[in-house]
Amino acid sequence: MSVPTIAVDGLGFRYPDGTAALRGVDLHIHPGERVALLGPNGAGKTTLILHMNGIHMPQEGTVAVSGLQLAKDTVMEVRRRVGIVFQDPDDQLFMPTVREDVEFGPRNLGLTGGELDARVQSALDVMEVADLADRPPNHLSFGQKRRVAIAGVLAMEPSILVLDEPTSNLDPASRRELAEALLGLDTTQLIVTHDLPFAYEMCARAVVMDGGTIAAAGATTDVLSDTELLRQHRLELPYGFAIRDGS
Repeated sequence: MSVPTIAVDGLGFRYPDGTAALRGVDLHIHPGERVALLGPNGAGKTTLILHMNGIHMPQEGTVAVSGLQLAKDTVMEVRRRVGIVFQDPDDQLFMPTVREDVEFGPRNLGLTGGELDARVQSALDVMEVADLADRPPNHLSFGQKRRVAIAGVLAMEPSILVLDEPTSNLDPASRRELAEALLGLDTTQLIVTHDLPFAYEMCARAVVMDGGTIAAAGATTDVLSDTELLRQHRLELPYGFAIRDGS
């Protein structure tokens, strides 16, 4: 078995007010996997992903990225390996042009010249936003901003791409374009989403969180076919959406 890209073991975390946000969470994601992280609001999903790049540090248990355990002396390298794309792309786009936004991260790693240019161009091409390179991010559509934000993370060449509600506020065409782009990536992906059809389309495996714990995990088709499980954890498929047998 390969070394997990993400290995979360016995992770526990309480906020200063005493709220137990995570309670003994175990989650392993292996290279090349796309995994959906599902659950109701307040389940602990955001707290979990904020541990993956050291925004929160473990109070109990461990987090490791490609074998490197998260600690005070490793946090910068862990952050380089974990690319988080937040729900609102405006939280990540702040430079005058798209190209400058995408090159910001690798430039801070010390890349210059042709190496920097190649890294940026590759990320722009993969997310199909190269034609937007000289435009100000604030002049883009929401869907374009989302793809530019992902390009900026990909330019860092992370071990894992973590996407927080990537389809929120996207129209159907933008949602399809995003799905096609993500399906074309070789990068390991953790997709946090309430969009169950998107999870079904994108991810072979799904994990359900609730109350700060892992409530269920398995093949996405099995998880989404379990109507009682979905009901218990306030998850719903759209009316009329059918899980196909053998998918």
